[in-house]
Amino acid sequence: MKIINLREYYPFYSTDVFLEVPDEVALILEDDKRRQINYEQYIRDNKAFYSLDTGDGIEASALRKPEQPDEAMFRRERDELLYAPLASLPEKQRQRIYAHVVMGVQQADIVKEEGVCKSAVSESISDGLKKLRDFLKNFRK
Repeated sequence: MKIINLREYYPFYSTDVFLEVPDEVALILEDDKRRQINYEQYIRDNKAFYSLDTGDGIEASALRKPEQPDEAMFRRERDELLYAPLASLPEKQRQRIYAHVVMGVQQADIVKEEGVCKSAVSESISDGLKKLRDFLKNFRK
């Protein structure tokens, strides 16, 4: 058994806290501390600091403000208005339009998956799109 000071391993301890731990635990803590010191030295030696110019979206996410309640309500209302015409279509037609238009699935793949003729799928999609177009025209007025 070995006595360790938790303040040496955990920065949130503001005072010395001594604890008796098994030798294996003490070795693991010492090894972890050594690895952390080596990593920090590696970062300093190689100047491997993170850049905000990498284009991975870090800076955008840091600048993005959380959505406000009124914005969330407006977005929900807008989504309901936009999805209402799609929801009013028959289920099979809605599934076909969603697969073809949103997911980018080819009509031939839809035909193969459903086991129906190509004209049925093509007609269903074009009729559904016409209904959506008419709905959106009336929506603008």
